[in-house]
Order: sequence, then C-alpha cells, then structure tokens
Amino acid sequence: MTELTRLFAKTKKAFDLPEGVIYLDGNSLGPMSYASRARLVDEMDNQWSKKLISGWNESGWYHLSQTVGDKIAHLIGASKGTVTAVDSTSINIYKVLNAALEMNSDRRVILSDSGNFPTDLYVAQGIIAHLNKTAAQPFSLKVVSPEQVLAAIDENVAVVMITQVDYCTGRIHPVAKIVEKAQQLGAKTILDLCHSAGALDVKIEELAVDFAIGCGYKYFNGGPGAPAFVYVRQALLDEIEPVLCGWMGHQSPFSFDGQYQPAAGINKMRVGTPSVLGLASLDAALDVWQGISLAQVRVRSIELSKLFIEEIAKRAPELELASPTDPQQRGSQVSYRFDEGYALVQALIAQGVVGDFRMPNIVRFGITPLYLDEADIIAAANKIADVLAQRLWDQPQFKVRHAVT
Repeated sequence: MTELTRLFAKTKKAFDLPEGVIYLDGNSLGPMSYASRARLVDEMDNQWSKKLISGWNESGWYHLSQTVGDKIAHLIGASKGTVTAVDSTSINIYKVLNAALEMNSDRRVILSDSGNFPTDLYVAQGIIAHLNKTAAQPFSLKVVSPEQVLAAIDENVAVVMITQVDYCTGRIHPVAKIVEKAQQLGAKTILDLCHSAGALDVKIEELAVDFAIGCGYKYFNGGPGAPAFVYVRQALLDEIEPVLCGWMGHQSPFSFDGQYQPAAGINKMRVGTPSVLGLASLDAALDVWQGISLAQVRVRSIELSKLFIEEIAKRAPELELASPTDPQQRGSQVSYRFDEGYALVQALIAQGVVGDFRMPNIVRFGITPLYLDEADIIAAANKIADVLAQRLWDQPQFKVRHAVT
C-alpha cells in the first residue's frame, strides 16, 4: 500500500456510503460524510433548538458564509477573503456576469461555448434580454465550439465565460491560454468551477481569472442543494459594484439604513439571509479535506481513471469513450457514449453501480479518490460488463424516464 492509498483509505471511512453500492456519481452529488451528519444533528439539537435566534451570535451563523468561503479558497488556490459561500450557482453567475459587463460597459459581447453548462448560458440569455429592452447598442451572446473559444476572443468581447471541465465529456479547457488572451484584449473572465473544484488543483490566483463560481454539493460533498460559492480576484474587490443588492451585502445590515451601501470586500457579493443548515453541512464536509492536497487528489484521480478506462476497454468495448484519452485534458470523470445510455444507467443503479446520464447519449462516471479505490473500480467495471453482456438495460422498467437523470 502506497502513501496515497493509505491516505485515501482513511478518507473513505469518513463517508456514510450504503452497503453494496459503488458510488460513481460524486461529480453530480457527493455522498454524505459522517461529519456532516453529526454537524446537522448538533445544529438542530443544540444550536437552533436551544439557542434559538441567539445562534446568529453564539453559534457563528452570521459569519458562516465567510468561514466556509475561506475553506473553499484554500482548496482552489485563492487568498482568504476572496471567496464567500452563498446562494446558488445560477444566482452567483448572475452577479458576476453583471459585474463583468459593468466593468466593460463599452463592449456588448459575452463569449461562451457550446459545451458550457446550460444554466450559465440561460443566465446570460436572460441578462441580455433584459438589457436589450433599453440598450442603444444590443448585447449578444456568442456561442462557439469549445475548440474555437481562444480564436473567438477579440476587442468586441466584454466577457469570456467558460466552465473549466466540460460537464458531459470531462474535457478541460486550456484556461491559462484563454485568460492570457482575454487580458491582452481587455475582456473579463468568468470561470465555472462546478466540475473542477475539489477535483483539480485549480490554482485560481495563478490563472488570474477575474471571477469564478462553483457549487458545494459535488466534489465538496456539502449535500443536495448545498450553498454555492463565488470568487472575485482580489484586485477587483474594491472596484466591482453589486447589481443584485440585499441586506446581507450591506456594509451594516443591522443599521437598517434605507440606502444601500455595499459591504467591503467579498461580503458585497452576499445578498439575503443564508441557509445556515446548508452551510453547516458544507462546513463539516470540508473538514474531511484537512491534511489532503488537491495535487494528491489529482494524482490519485488519474490513477483510478486510467484503471477504469482500461477495464472498460477490455470488458465493455461497446461503450465509446467520450472523454479525452490524455489524463491532462480530462477532469475527474470518465464519460462514454451509448445509444441506450439512460436505460444502461438505470440498470446499473439496480445492480449497485451509480453513475448518471446526460443527453443525448452520455453515460458519466465520477472517479473520486476520497471514497473510491481500485477494488471499487474493478468491481464496477465487472458489473458494467455483466449488464451489457446480459442486456439487462433492455427492460421496460429501465426506460421509464425519471425527473432527474
């Protein structure tokens, strides 16, 4: 057993995983840690129930967004005070996209790519539709293929908005090159970290990205609907002006001033009262990362992903690899194409192997070292091969579409 396998054998014990289940869907929803369970019980039984509203002062609730934000900052290579854990990913995209457009008010183009997660594009479309009701010069969203993003950056682009890891294929954008060209031509940059925070050694400050957002429920294991987070490059914190203003983003919320005055630093990105229970679960889940570096996670992720790809190639050649073969171009998920992908995923879940499906034919498997090892990978590959060999997916119950795929 190597030093890394010993390290992650310890973290595996930190999660409450169902007996007989191989969980390959942490890229969509991370599993529950024992720490999160204990923290939520404590918050309800000892903080909320006994301290009531005094919990805002006595239990650290008021500052919890910043407490969690600083823990996330450490994991994405950011300085304390540049990240806050608030709201949802979509709301945070709305905040930073508006802020970026304000900073480049003489430009009218938002550049993104066709592989971006739809919510990012939806938010951009909504902002543009609203602005164009009164804009003398119309705003537009330019969507190109992922491979064309770098070439599409020019002096007309106000903001480049990309997701670091493609949610379908796991492909990694060449972020450093994109940011460098954007800066040269005066465009602001927004990086969606939903599929990379907790999976890649992001080093956000070294990348010099202007804004970043991400979620707390995937690789950070904060729980379903866990608060998202927003990062602002330190040099921009004083310059940006919030568009979505709420009392928790005021410089003095309990002065109840009738005039909005933004808080200093990253706190101006707060809006309303945060979900304390959601933050508490995420806060506890992040403690699992103590003593672990993202560089170690990345090394282990590549090892396990390589094994998974090799095993599937031998046992289930009918699955077409959709992810890059080069591990340096692939995040912590491995995706395949299969015409009956949805039914396959449902049949696998019935056999205790949990992945997920994305339209039109993508089957995704998250390879997360915190709670997966070689035995899990080999067992999962064997079950995938069995389901395919026996055509277990070709049963009516596995073709009934659920609301969540």
